[in-house]
Amino acid sequence: MGQIKFQENADNPAIADWLETELRAALAGTDERVAIAVPGGSTPFPIFEALVTRDLDFARLDIWPGDDRVVPEDHSASNTGKIRKVFEPVGARVIALEADATPPSFWLVWLGMGADGHIASLFPNTDPQVDDPQQVRRLTPDPLPPEAPFDRITLTMPALLQCERMIFVMRGGEKRAVFDAALAGEHDLPIARLLRAADKRDNLAITCFT
Repeated sequence: MGQIKFQENADNPAIADWLETELRAALAGTDERVAIAVPGGSTPFPIFEALVTRDLDFARLDIWPGDDRVVPEDHSASNTGKIRKVFEPVGARVIALEADATPPSFWLVWLGMGADGHIASLFPNTDPQVDDPQQVRRLTPDPLPPEAPFDRITLTMPALLQCERMIFVMRGGEKRAVFDAALAGEHDLPIARLLRAADKRDNLAITCFT
Protein backbone atom coordinates (compact mmCIF):
# COMPACT_ATOMS: atom_id res chain seq x y z
CA MET A 1 0.00 0.00 0.00
CA GLY A 2 2.61 2.47 -1.10
CA GLN A 3 0.15 5.27 -1.77
CA ILE A 4 -0.42 5.91 1.96
CA LYS A 5 1.50 8.87 3.36
CA PHE A 6 1.88 9.31 7.11
CA GLN A 7 2.18 12.72 8.71
CA GLU A 8 3.33 12.06 12.24
CA ASN A 9 2.53 14.29 15.24
CA ALA A 10 0.27 16.54 13.15
CA ASP A 11 -1.58 19.03 15.33
CA ASN A 12 -4.97 20.52 14.49
CA PRO A 13 -3.62 23.69 12.79
CA ALA A 14 -1.32 21.59 10.61
CA ILE A 15 -4.21 19.40 9.47
CA ALA A 16 -6.32 22.51 8.80
CA ASP A 17 -3.42 23.90 6.74
CA TRP A 18 -3.30 20.70 4.69
CA LEU A 19 -7.05 20.75 4.11
CA GLU A 20 -6.96 24.41 3.09
CA THR A 21 -4.25 23.75 0.51
CA GLU A 22 -5.97 20.71 -0.93
CA LEU A 23 -9.44 22.28 -1.01
CA ARG A 24 -8.10 25.42 -2.64
CA ALA A 25 -6.54 23.32 -5.40
CA ALA A 26 -9.74 21.30 -5.86
CA LEU A 27 -11.92 24.41 -6.10
CA ALA A 28 -9.50 26.08 -8.50
CA GLY A 29 -9.49 23.03 -10.74
CA THR A 30 -13.20 23.06 -11.56
CA ASP A 31 -16.19 25.34 -11.95
CA GLU A 32 -18.40 22.63 -10.47
CA ARG A 33 -19.24 22.05 -6.84
CA VAL A 34 -16.76 20.03 -4.78
CA ALA A 35 -18.09 17.29 -2.48
CA ILE A 36 -16.35 15.96 0.61
CA ALA A 37 -17.36 13.52 3.35
CA VAL A 38 -16.33 14.17 6.94
CA PRO A 39 -16.62 12.34 10.27
CA GLY A 40 -18.31 13.29 13.50
CA GLY A 41 -17.03 12.66 17.00
CA SER A 42 -14.76 14.88 19.04
CA THR A 43 -11.56 14.82 16.96
CA PRO A 44 -12.57 16.71 13.80
CA PHE A 45 -14.43 19.71 15.20
CA PRO A 46 -11.41 21.74 16.37
CA ILE A 47 -9.97 21.18 12.88
CA PHE A 48 -13.26 22.23 11.25
CA GLU A 49 -13.29 25.38 13.36
CA ALA A 50 -9.77 26.26 12.25
CA LEU A 51 -10.59 25.50 8.61
CA VAL A 52 -13.62 27.80 8.39
CA THR A 53 -11.47 30.80 9.32
CA ARG A 54 -9.53 30.35 6.06
CA ASP A 55 -10.24 32.28 2.87
CA LEU A 56 -11.90 29.55 0.79
CA ASP A 57 -14.91 29.54 -1.52
CA PHE A 58 -17.02 27.53 0.91
CA ALA A 59 -20.16 28.35 -1.09
CA ARG A 60 -19.08 25.76 -3.68
CA LEU A 61 -18.49 23.05 -1.10
CA ASP A 62 -20.93 20.20 -0.44
CA ILE A 63 -20.27 18.50 2.90
CA TRP A 64 -21.67 15.06 3.65
CA PRO A 65 -21.37 13.36 7.02
CA GLY A 66 -19.78 9.96 6.50
CA ASP A 67 -22.21 8.63 9.07
CA ASP A 68 -24.60 9.82 11.74
CA ARG A 69 -26.55 8.69 14.74
CA VAL A 70 -30.26 8.25 14.00
CA VAL A 71 -31.43 11.17 16.13
CA PRO A 72 -32.96 14.58 15.32
CA GLU A 73 -30.46 17.16 14.10
CA ASP A 74 -30.97 19.27 17.22
CA HIS A 75 -29.94 16.32 19.41
CA SER A 76 -26.52 16.62 21.02
CA ALA A 77 -25.46 13.33 19.39
CA SER A 78 -26.22 14.46 15.83
CA ASN A 79 -23.15 14.76 13.63
CA THR A 80 -25.13 16.56 10.94
CA GLY A 81 -26.47 19.20 13.30
CA LYS A 82 -23.01 19.99 14.65
CA ILE A 83 -21.47 20.05 11.17
CA ARG A 84 -24.17 22.49 10.03
CA LYS A 85 -23.37 24.86 12.89
CA VAL A 86 -19.75 25.07 11.79
CA PHE A 87 -19.98 25.11 8.00
CA GLU A 88 -23.31 26.70 7.06
CA PRO A 89 -22.40 30.15 8.46
CA VAL A 90 -19.52 30.32 5.93
CA GLY A 91 -21.79 29.30 3.04
CA ALA A 92 -21.11 25.58 2.63
CA ARG A 93 -23.98 23.22 1.85
CA VAL A 94 -24.35 20.39 4.38
CA ILE A 95 -26.26 17.35 3.14
CA ALA A 96 -27.89 14.99 5.63
CA LEU A 97 -27.64 11.27 4.99
CA GLU A 98 -30.85 9.63 3.85
CA ALA A 99 -31.44 5.94 3.23
CA ASP A 100 -32.25 6.54 -0.44
CA ALA A 101 -29.49 9.08 -1.05
CA THR A 102 -27.15 8.80 -4.03
CA PRO A 103 -23.78 10.05 -2.85
CA PRO A 104 -21.59 11.83 -5.40
CA SER A 105 -18.05 11.03 -6.37
CA PHE A 106 -16.26 12.70 -3.49
CA TRP A 107 -13.13 14.72 -3.94
CA LEU A 108 -12.13 13.84 -0.37
CA VAL A 109 -13.33 11.35 2.22
CA TRP A 110 -12.12 11.94 5.77
CA LEU A 111 -12.49 8.96 8.07
CA GLY A 112 -11.94 8.32 11.70
CA MET A 113 -11.33 4.83 13.01
CA GLY A 114 -12.33 3.20 16.28
CA ALA A 115 -10.10 0.95 18.35
CA ASP A 116 -12.34 -1.92 17.18
CA GLY A 117 -11.39 -1.17 13.58
CA HIS A 118 -14.69 0.42 12.54
CA ILE A 119 -14.81 3.23 10.01
CA ALA A 120 -17.80 5.56 9.54
CA SER A 121 -20.51 3.43 11.21
CA LEU A 122 -19.32 0.21 9.60
CA PHE A 123 -18.74 -1.72 12.81
CA PRO A 124 -17.30 -5.27 12.83
CA ASN A 125 -20.68 -6.82 13.62
CA THR A 126 -22.22 -5.29 10.47
CA ASP A 127 -19.87 -7.29 8.21
CA PRO A 128 -19.36 -4.47 5.67
CA GLN A 129 -18.54 -5.53 2.11
CA VAL A 130 -16.58 -3.63 -0.53
CA ASP A 131 -19.14 -4.72 -3.15
CA ASP A 132 -22.20 -3.67 -1.13
CA PRO A 133 -24.97 -2.87 -3.65
CA GLN A 134 -26.21 -0.04 -1.43
CA GLN A 135 -24.52 3.34 -1.07
CA VAL A 136 -26.13 4.14 2.30
CA ARG A 137 -27.27 1.79 5.05
CA ARG A 138 -29.00 2.04 8.40
CA LEU A 139 -27.23 -0.22 10.89
CA THR A 140 -27.17 -1.14 14.56
CA PRO A 141 -23.72 -1.43 16.19
CA ASP A 142 -23.32 -4.39 18.53
CA PRO A 143 -22.28 -3.66 21.16
CA LEU A 144 -23.79 -0.21 21.15
CA PRO A 145 -21.14 2.35 22.16
CA PRO A 146 -22.18 3.57 25.63
CA GLU A 147 -21.38 7.19 24.74
CA ALA A 148 -23.73 7.04 21.72
CA PRO A 149 -26.23 4.15 22.04
CA PHE A 150 -28.13 4.82 18.83
CA ASP A 151 -28.78 3.19 15.48
CA ARG A 152 -26.58 4.62 12.72
CA ILE A 153 -26.90 5.69 9.12
CA THR A 154 -23.70 5.44 7.16
CA LEU A 155 -22.05 5.56 3.79
CA THR A 156 -21.06 2.05 2.75
CA MET A 157 -17.63 0.98 1.54
CA PRO A 158 -18.37 1.52 -2.18
CA ALA A 159 -19.53 5.08 -1.44
CA LEU A 160 -16.51 5.81 0.76
CA LEU A 161 -14.13 4.47 -1.88
CA GLN A 162 -15.64 6.69 -4.56
CA CYS A 163 -13.17 9.51 -4.00
CA GLU A 164 -9.90 11.07 -5.13
CA ARG A 165 -8.39 11.60 -1.67
CA MET A 166 -8.87 9.78 1.61
CA ILE A 167 -7.53 10.92 4.96
CA PHE A 168 -7.46 9.48 8.44
CA VAL A 169 -6.86 11.39 11.66
CA MET A 170 -5.92 9.03 14.48
CA ARG A 171 -4.98 9.89 18.01
CA GLY A 172 -3.36 7.35 20.32
CA GLY A 173 -1.14 4.33 20.02
CA GLU A 174 -3.97 1.80 20.30
CA LYS A 175 -5.65 2.99 17.12
CA ARG A 176 -2.34 3.27 15.27
CA ALA A 177 -1.59 -0.36 16.15
CA VAL A 178 -4.94 -1.48 14.72
CA PHE A 179 -4.28 0.56 11.56
CA ASP A 180 -0.76 -0.82 11.13
CA ALA A 181 -2.05 -4.37 11.64
CA ALA A 182 -4.64 -3.73 8.92
CA LEU A 183 -1.90 -2.61 6.55
CA ALA A 184 0.06 -5.75 7.37
CA GLY A 185 -2.94 -8.00 6.67
CA GLU A 186 -3.08 -9.25 10.24
CA HIS A 187 -6.87 -8.98 10.66
CA ASP A 188 -10.09 -8.60 8.68
CA LEU A 189 -11.70 -5.70 10.54
CA PRO A 190 -13.57 -3.07 8.49
CA ILE A 191 -10.48 -0.83 8.24
CA ALA A 192 -8.52 -3.74 6.74
CA ARG A 193 -11.23 -4.43 4.16
CA LEU A 194 -11.32 -0.78 3.17
CA LEU A 195 -7.54 -0.48 2.85
CA ARG A 196 -7.30 -3.65 0.76
CA ALA A 197 -9.89 -2.27 -1.64
CA ALA A 198 -8.23 1.15 -1.68
CA ASP A 199 -4.92 -0.47 -2.60
CA LYS A 200 -6.47 -1.56 -5.90
CA ARG A 201 -7.23 2.05 -6.83
CA ASP A 202 -4.18 3.52 -8.56
CA ASN A 203 -5.49 7.09 -8.38
CA LEU A 204 -6.58 7.12 -4.72
CA ALA A 205 -4.17 9.07 -2.52
CA ILE A 206 -4.37 8.33 1.22
CA THR A 207 -2.90 10.52 3.97
CA CYS A 208 -2.88 9.42 7.60
CA PHE A 209 -2.37 12.07 10.29
CA THR A 210 -1.26 10.79 13.66
